[in-house]
Amino acid sequence: MDRKFAISLLEKHVTTPHIIKHSYAVEAVMRSLANKLGSQDEEKWAMAGLLHDLDNDTVDWKSDMSLHGPKTIELLKENDFGTEDMYRAILAHNPLNGSRIESDFERALYAADPITGFITAIALVYPDKKLSSVKLKSITKRMKETRFAAGANRQAMKSIEKLGISFNDFAQLSLDAMREISDTLAL
Repeated sequence: MDRKFAISLLEKHVTTPHIIKHSYAVEAVMRSLANKLGSQDEEKWAMAGLLHDLDNDTVDWKSDMSLHGPKTIELLKENDFGTEDMYRAILAHNPLNGSRIESDFERALYAADPITGFITAIALVYPDKKLSSVKLKSITKRMKETRFAAGANRQAMKSIEKLGISFNDFAQLSLDAMREISDTLAL
């Protein structure tokens, strides 16, 4: 897993600035999750997070969500990057393509994907628009406000509990991971 090569793939295939930032955020959360769960391949998990939306600007999956994921796998295979379990995790982060969540790796990416956008949305409502202003209490409060960041899949975020991690611990882990790269995220 060569991170420099993965970044070159991201920069080649994704031009939408907020998706690039989102990709870095999911990478950071996946790296932290791998570390927390122990004995996981931290680099592989991080690369899955970094590249999970590689097809964002390649296919019009917004009109047909079943297309989201398979094209990413195609791009990764064309570049001889990744492993079968990484491909399955990337596919499983979008169940609308017909994939099912069967492993901890898949469950982690499924949960990590929406929480980064959710935390970003919370940061953006603060006057300074900084992650340093976001508190765990804000995240848990906003989870109950279904109109706030309505597109964030709360069920996916809470599914982290199936890995033995409470939602509060996951939210704090994710916030901390994103804060570590706040300059990259411009938050």
